[in-house]
Amino acid sequence: MPIKYDKLLKLLEENGYTSYKLKKENIIGQATLTAIKKGTGGLDHRSISKFCKLLHCQPGDIMEYVPEEDDTDKIEG
Repeated sequence: MPIKYDKLLKLLEENGYTSYKLKKENIIGQATLTAIKKGTGGLDHRSISKFCKLLHCQPGDIMEYVPEEDDTDKIEG
């Protein structure tokens, strides 16, 4: 998946948000968090907004685009 959430995971850890606390405060579900950690899932715009508000940051502070090595898809305009 070309969108990585390593920055988000680091910010959450730095701010004391464990998976238990995220679930308890209804911030994000366990399945979504697991998918983000494994690199198999992503966030919708509502979740991105929620994290930006929670962590007082911008979307670029919690995620980044990393092209895949075998990415042969081209954007046609």
